[in-house]
Amino acid sequence: MSGKPKTGGAGLLLKRVLIGICCLLVGYLLVLMYAQGEYLFALLTLIVSASGLWIYANRRAYAWRYVYPGLAGMALFVLFPLACTVAIAFTNYSSTNQLTQERAQQVLLSRQYQDGAGMNFALYPAGERWQLVLGSDSESYVSPPFDFGGEQQLSMTRAAPPTGQRATLKVVTGNRQALSQIRARLPDGRELVMSSLRQFSGTRPLYQLTADRRLKNQQSGALYQANEQTGFFQRVNADGSWDSEQLSPGFTVSAGWKNFLRVFTDEGIQKPFLAIFGWTMLFSLLTVLLTVAVGMVLACLVQWEALKGKAAYRVMLILPYAVPAFISILIFKGLFNQSFGEINVLLNALFGFQPAWFSDPLLARTMLVIVNTWLGYPYMMILCMGLLKAIPEDLYEASAMDGAGPLQNFFLITLPLLLKPLMPLMIASFAFNFNNFVLVQLLTNGGPDRLGTTTPAGYTDLLVNYTWRIAFEGGGGQDFGLAAAIATLIFLLVGALAVINLKAVRMKFD
Repeated sequence: MSGKPKTGGAGLLLKRVLIGICCLLVGYLLVLMYAQGEYLFALLTLIVSASGLWIYANRRAYAWRYVYPGLAGMALFVLFPLACTVAIAFTNYSSTNQLTQERAQQVLLSRQYQDGAGMNFALYPAGERWQLVLGSDSESYVSPPFDFGGEQQLSMTRAAPPTGQRATLKVVTGNRQALSQIRARLPDGRELVMSSLRQFSGTRPLYQLTADRRLKNQQSGALYQANEQTGFFQRVNADGSWDSEQLSPGFTVSAGWKNFLRVFTDEGIQKPFLAIFGWTMLFSLLTVLLTVAVGMVLACLVQWEALKGKAAYRVMLILPYAVPAFISILIFKGLFNQSFGEINVLLNALFGFQPAWFSDPLLARTMLVIVNTWLGYPYMMILCMGLLKAIPEDLYEASAMDGAGPLQNFFLITLPLLLKPLMPLMIASFAFNFNNFVLVQLLTNGGPDRLGTTTPAGYTDLLVNYTWRIAFEGGGGQDFGLAAAIATLIFLLVGALAVINLKAVRMKFD
């Protein structure tokens, strides 16, 4: 008998109807994405959806139905973001260079300037609507009745102002935003927009596209050309050379290896990057060692047979693991407050000094390690409590007959037998703390800041926090391309360290 399920006529019809509905839905989404210019997302959606529909509609691909959800999830949430990050790292993508060249050109061509020809305006009620009047009593232009809201163009006709009381300045001020979206078109073709609370002025396009695809400033006559190296429309001198003046917004262009080279050649980036990398390694290593040491010692203590009230101690020691991490971090931030935090109040009362936890680099790093040890030891303690149950009691009985004490038992029996199963978890903990963004962001925000750097950087920043600050706190513009390059380097570093650790563990314990 075949292991494949058989489908009846009704089931087959239902299956085809569902596939047809899915095809229509996917097609609709693809059209929307393509219309909005999201070609990459449209292509990814097409590949994932088409492969899924083929797998679930084809009997020959029956075995793939069980692994497809996992493969699709990996493609969507792991491979695709990674590919996008790497792709951005090779561009100049930033807060000033987000658009395509065509879109940036459209934005610049849509800019207007006032040509100085202004007319006074007034609003007159027309029932529940309004009429706009431009000019004076001797020469005036009147619009048809209109309602406030959204962009609209009013065709003005030459006529006498309507009778009635004109709107007060309070009404004009209250509807200023709606009036600013109105374009009044005169019979001679001129268009006027609101320039003040009392005037409409004529506008003209600031830039004009020339035959050789340059932008000409109609006020100054300056010419601007797309510079494929910088990603801006840049002013061109009379001799054809580039001027320093650039028009914003810019556009995205390929930067090659420029962002990666900046990390190692620009001293304002190289020095903080190397220093932060070293601190990230040290922080991750110290966290793993301290959390394992504290968790292992406490696990041994609460498993001690002579200890009374072990259940209560276990609950109390596991409580930090039950409290959300961000709450504990914010509480510690208050405890370490330099002016009125309880820790400094206690140290001042006992020893007469108040450490500057947030302004001194060494103390700030020490504070991070202390808080992270507090957050991480319960997990290690729970693991060690379970692993201790697997150690045969015969080993301790034999060591007791040889006259060994508790310390000798711990270092010669307990520690070696716990380290082997804990090693993969320690490697995972190292990788997690290498990218422990939340702790640094909530506790110190990377501070105290480093001076003399090209990009924002702090003494307690980990590489992931440093990348975030470059992407979203850059003083000269959010540099997503450089941040993506550093994120790519972080991925390679963590991957390499994980491989090295796994090989070292295999060599040690094989």
